[in-house]
Amino acid sequence: MELRICIDVDDMARAVVFYTQGLGLQVGRRLGDDWVEVLGAGSPIDLLLEASGSVPAKGSTRNYQRHWTPVHLDFVVPDLDAAVARLQGFGAVLEAPATERAWGRIAGLADPFGHGLDLLEFKGRGYDELLQPSA
Repeated sequence: MELRICIDVDDMARAVVFYTQGLGLQVGRRLGDDWVEVLGAGSPIDLLLEASGSVPAKGSTRNYQRHWTPVHLDFVVPDLDAAVARLQGFGAVLEAPATERAWGRIAGLADPFGHGLDLLEFKGRGYDELLQPSA
């Protein structure tokens, strides 16, 4: 099974710059003016051009102001502070400054289209730092 991540945006050029130059991903394919595949993460990301106010599902409309959903993306980066600064330069909003965790550091941001994302910088064994050391 393959997982593909789809992100609706209202400005394709800005989205491509944000996800490629901001996160270091690469354009895989342009599948028309309204669909760009971005590669370099664990799963392909499809940027889909959808107008603000259009209807994605009965009873709702697309809104590219900051919105919350229980699904978000985590990107593991080698230098959290540099990645936060770079993404802010491309329009991200820092919502939760970097904090230390047992497994590394995390910062919460919103992309220019209102989607939440976290940046993670692992230390040591990453999430495995939460497990008991192997005997």
